[in-house]
Amino acid sequence: MNGVNEKLVALLRERGLRISSAESCTGGMLAAYITEVAGSSEVFEESIVTYSNEAKMRELGVSGKTLRRVGAVSRETAYQMAEGICRHTGAEIGVGITGIAGPGGGTEKKPVGTVYVGLNICGDISVYHLLIRGTRREVRRETCRFVFEKLLECV
Repeated sequence: MNGVNEKLVALLRERGLRISSAESCTGGMLAAYITEVAGSSEVFEESIVTYSNEAKMRELGVSGKTLRRVGAVSRETAYQMAEGICRHTGAEIGVGITGIAGPGGGTEKKPVGTVYVGLNICGDISVYHLLIRGTRREVRRETCRFVFEKLLECV
């Protein structure tokens, strides 16, 4: 990950902030990158892989109405995931990731590589829409890289 995960852990430690993640298409990869850094236990609270809609609703409080109206891969769902993971864990920073890593599952409106990232920083939630080209692993890895770089800018 070229050290961005290490830089983020150091920054969070310096600022006294804790982070949690709610991951769908990355399947825990973000948490794995964070926890491979020595000392990450000081800043990393929890990760939940909510792959199914049912898990998103049960664990994070994502609205069934939202999932029916706009789907799991949407700005609204990423927002609610980022909001829900902070509510669930008490962490100051929450990351919600939902998308289509491929190779199947894409549509014309939501092609493979469509990812939404919700970042909840002390209650201020922003959502980013990404379109990443590449293999399933590349989509997942580049999503994680985006999260680390964006958090380094914003925290």
